[in-house]
Amino acid sequence: MSFGSPWMLLLLAIVPLLVLGYVWALRRRSGRAARLASEGLVPTTASRRLRRRHIPFALFAAGIALVVFGLAQPTVNLPVPQREGTVILAFDVSNSMRAKDVEPTRMEAAKAAARAFVEQQPSSIKIGVVAFGDSAVTVLKPSSVKNEVLAAINHLSVSGGTSLGQGLFTSLSTIAGKPLKIDDSAIESDAAGSVNIGFFGSSAIVLLSDGENTTRPDPLALAEVASTAGVRVHAIGLGTEQGTVVQVDGFSVATALDAGMLKEIADTTDGTYDQASDAAALTGIYKSIDLEFKTVKKPREVTALFAAAGGLLLALGSAFSIVWLGRVV
Repeated sequence: MSFGSPWMLLLLAIVPLLVLGYVWALRRRSGRAARLASEGLVPTTASRRLRRRHIPFALFAAGIALVVFGLAQPTVNLPVPQREGTVILAFDVSNSMRAKDVEPTRMEAAKAAARAFVEQQPSSIKIGVVAFGDSAVTVLKPSSVKNEVLAAINHLSVSGGTSLGQGLFTSLSTIAGKPLKIDDSAIESDAAGSVNIGFFGSSAIVLLSDGENTTRPDPLALAEVASTAGVRVHAIGLGTEQGTVVQVDGFSVATALDAGMLKEIADTTDGTYDQASDAAALTGIYKSIDLEFKTVKKPREVTALFAAAGGLLLALGSAFSIVWLGRVV
């Protein structure tokens, strides 16, 4: 337990002072009772009242202590059930994403689609960002802070070739929260479906790419690994199948959307394939994620609880004192 105003706990010194005052008052009353008893004037109900007359004061003292605790603004960590899921936005940042067959460019269209997706996600979804070209890197670990995700998206730039397999592998590692080790021989021998990296059914990958793959490993083999791990891949296609030409280091390079590759990756994982312009499809992606219940500890201020309990004890003390002793205190 922590306190927002710990200095208010100094007021607890009132409680022992009240106890001392109460004991002093009892002794004075006992002295008067002894004098009255010597004169035969003590009422016959005195012994019965003596047994219960301390209860109201005990309630008063406890109530005051609880109210003081409330004034100190106590905060406790309470276990709270919460549904959570993780989405990795995996961006193709290869040179082909410079193409302008989607306005203004494939890369900017991917960013716009991703930003729209992020803005529409509930707080139960954590979003990470992975960028892949010839290799792949985790730009942002899964976060529930939307401004962090948007900043990571805005800072992406293009260069190099395309390895869809590396993008999927790094996305899976980001979901797992640790570097994964996958048997390359299993991947090469078409046994990727038997590779077990754990189960992450509350996670999904949104693959934003034109689908052109130029570098190993085989993306379909990594899709099999993702499927075994319970991770759906939702592919978002950038570009047109007619394609266009981009300038790379002084060379003209033809590039076109490979929708077939992206659809096959999505189908392997029971995911979906959509065009980047389909905002409704992007919005619905998180609905396919099997959110899991987790128990997390969250700080909660319990001032009202202490104040209510203290007020109740003070009220009970007053009621008992009036009924039994004929006075409030």
